[in-house]
Amino acid sequence: MLKAIVIDDELFAREELIEQLNEIGHIDIIAECGNAIDGLKQINILKPDVVFLDIQMPRITGMELISMLDPETMPNIVFVTAYDEFAVKAFEDNAFDYLLKPIEPARLQKTIKRLIQADKKQDLTPLSQPDIDLIPCSGHNRILLLPSNEIEVASIQASGVELLSKTEKACTQLTLKVLEEKTPLIRCHRQFLINPHFIREIKLHENGTSEIVTQNGHIAQVSRRYLKEIKERLGIHH
Repeated sequence: MLKAIVIDDELFAREELIEQLNEIGHIDIIAECGNAIDGLKQINILKPDVVFLDIQMPRITGMELISMLDPETMPNIVFVTAYDEFAVKAFEDNAFDYLLKPIEPARLQKTIKRLIQADKKQDLTPLSQPDIDLIPCSGHNRILLLPSNEIEVASIQASGVELLSKTEKACTQLTLKVLEEKTPLIRCHRQFLINPHFIREIKLHENGTSEIVTQNGHIAQVSRRYLKEIKERLGIHH
């Protein structure tokens, strides 16, 4: 049985697809989500084999969600779309599986068969976006979309990856690796990223450790490995 998550903002479309999948068998639906932010969280927690992903969703689209996942742990993706010639061309050029709404049972059956037989993971890089402008975060009883250029520090904490901006402190499901690759943040420590635009000072301590203080007073640890690089970026050569 393949473990699957269905992500679609239309309840009716979601229910219909789940019903069809249950009839065909071989697929165990472990979660269903009405938006990409919940989807991202469930993918990270449940680690499905396959995700049936609607492309046109409000706030964060299916394509943006792909860009937020770590390529190393990425599940197989079956795109679900109302007819869109650009999307379909992109999928066909890269041999990705897609289902057109309304979904035909025969086509779905073919897709399931292909998924069961698939021995290698898809490479979704051609569809992944190079930059992420809005970072989905969850705070106290709220979901926040934080512009990536406003984030001053990202760090690994007990609660997950914590982001600090001038006014916000929130947790995201994105990994430091994805944030480092797709936002203005750069690595300054194994557990910290910093936005170079917000560096106010670098404090060098007697014991050889260092820390960065941002314009709004946030602190990020700096390890020796990255200190030289950061000084060079800021034009400090001593």
